[in-house]
Amino acid sequence: MAIENNIKKLVDMRAEARMGGGAKRIESQHAKGKLTSRERINLLLDEGSFEELDMFVTHSITEFGLGDKQFLGDGVVTGFGTIDGRLVYVYSQDFTVLGGSLSETNARKICKVMDMAMKNGAPVIGLNDSGGARIQEGVLSLAGYAEIFQRNIEASGVVPQLSAILGPCAGGAVYSPALTDFILMVEDISYMFVTGPKVAKTVTGEDITVEKLGGPMVHASKSGVAHFVSQNEEEAIATLRKIFSYIPQNFRENPPRIENTDPIDRLCDNLNTIIPESSKKPYNILDVITTLVDNGEFLEVHKHYAKNIVVGFARFNGQSVGVVANQPNFLAGVLDIEASRKGARFVRFCDCFNIPIVTLVDVPGFLPGSTQEYGGIISNGAKLMFAYGEATVPKVTVTLRKSYGGAHDVMSCKQLKGDLNYAWPTAEIAVMGDSGAVEILNAKEINAIESEEERAKFIEQKEQEYRDTFANPYQAAKHGYIDDVIEPRNTRFRIIRALASLATKKSMMPAKKHTNIPL
Repeated sequence: MAIENNIKKLVDMRAEARMGGGAKRIESQHAKGKLTSRERINLLLDEGSFEELDMFVTHSITEFGLGDKQFLGDGVVTGFGTIDGRLVYVYSQDFTVLGGSLSETNARKICKVMDMAMKNGAPVIGLNDSGGARIQEGVLSLAGYAEIFQRNIEASGVVPQLSAILGPCAGGAVYSPALTDFILMVEDISYMFVTGPKVAKTVTGEDITVEKLGGPMVHASKSGVAHFVSQNEEEAIATLRKIFSYIPQNFRENPPRIENTDPIDRLCDNLNTIIPESSKKPYNILDVITTLVDNGEFLEVHKHYAKNIVVGFARFNGQSVGVVANQPNFLAGVLDIEASRKGARFVRFCDCFNIPIVTLVDVPGFLPGSTQEYGGIISNGAKLMFAYGEATVPKVTVTLRKSYGGAHDVMSCKQLKGDLNYAWPTAEIAVMGDSGAVEILNAKEINAIESEEERAKFIEQKEQEYRDTFANPYQAAKHGYIDDVIEPRNTRFRIIRALASLATKKSMMPAKKHTNIPL
C-alpha cells in the first residue's frame, strides 16, 4: 500500500507540474493566441521523444510573498529530445508561472541543459516567453542571467543555438537570444527591447508603442536583430525545424546530407538570358538561386533586412550550403553598412559549422556618401572581407555580372582564398564602371573639348573602349583569378562538381588565441 501511495504521489506531482500556473493562467495564455510551454515543445520535437528534466524544482525565496507562490518547475520546462531523429536540448519558458520570470533556480535549469548540450555536442533551442528578471530575487536573478550569458558565449561556434521569441523579451532577457545564432519572432505576440516604452518616455520624452519600439518587423527590417518573422507560433516552430535540417550537431560534424531527387546535370536554360542587355537594368537574384539549387528550395535568412544582399540555406546534390548573393533588384546590389554586417554574420555562422559557401556576385561597389562614411562603412565593409578571408570551409564563387572595386575583393575573390571562382560571359570585373573610369582616365581631354556634342561623342567612344577591355571576365581569367568562364545554364552542375572536389578540403588559419574582427 505504501508503494502504491508513493506512486500515486509521483503521478499527482507530475500532473501538477504539467499544469504550470494552473488552468486559469493556461486559459489566459490561449486567449492571447499563445501556446503553452509544453505545447510548443510537443510541436518542436519528434512525437514522444521529449525527456523532461528538473520537473520538481521550486524556488527557495520567501520574501515579498514568494513563499506562498511555489510552482513545480518554477517557470521553465527543460529537457532533451529529437528533431528528425537528431538530438537537441531545449528550454521553454512558462509565462503561466509568475510571468515566466527568471529566478535563480529557473536559471540553473537552463544552464544544466546548456551544459549537457556542450558535453554531448548537440544544439540548444530556447523558446522565450518571459517577463524578465524576477524582481523579488534581486541580484540572484541577475546572476542567473549572467550564468546563462556565459554559457551562450562558451557555446558559440561549438554547438548551434537557436532562439524563438514567443512573448515578451525585455531588459536583460534580450541578451541571451542576441548571443545565439538565429532569432525568430512572431507577429502580434512577441517583442524585444532593452527598456520599454514607459522608461523611454520618462528618460527621453519619446512617446512610442511596444510594437514600434521592439516589434517583430522593427527588428526584422530596421535593427536586424531578428532573422525570421512568422505569422504564428506553428509557422515559427516549423521554421526552427527547417533551420535544424540544414545545420550539423556541432562544429566537429558536417551538416546532414539528404537524398537528392533533382538531377545534378539539369540544364538551367533560363539563366542564359536572365542578365539584361543593359548593365544598368535590374533582375531578381532569387530567380537565379531557386533555379540553381535542389528542387528550388531556398530558406532565406534576414529576408526583410538589408535587401541588397541575400543570404540563406539551400542544397546542391543533397549537400547543405550557405548562399550569399548580391541583389541587383534592390539598390542595384550595392554593399552598404547593413548588407556588409548581414553577409559577414552569415558567412561566419557557415564557417563555424562546416557549411560550404556559394557566392553569387553582381555588385557595383560600396554605397558612397557621408551617411555611410559617418556610420562606419569602412569597418563594416571590412567585417565582410574578414569573414570571407577567415572562412576555411569550401568557397565557390560565381560572378554573374558586375564586380567592381573593393566590393570585388570583398565578395569571396580568389585572393581571399576563394577555392573555385567562376564567371559568366556577362561578368564585368574592373576597378569601377565605365562612366566613372572615363571621367578619371580622360579628364584632361574631356575638359579640353569645347563642343558639348563632340564631348559627348568622345565620352561615348572612350566608355565603349573601356567596356571592350573590362566588361568581360577574360582579363581576370588571363591572370588566373577566374578559374573558368562558364555557360550560365551549366552553373548548377559546375557548382556541384566544385563542391564534390572540395569535400576533403583541409585548411587552417595560423595559430592564435582568437582573431580581432573589426567590430
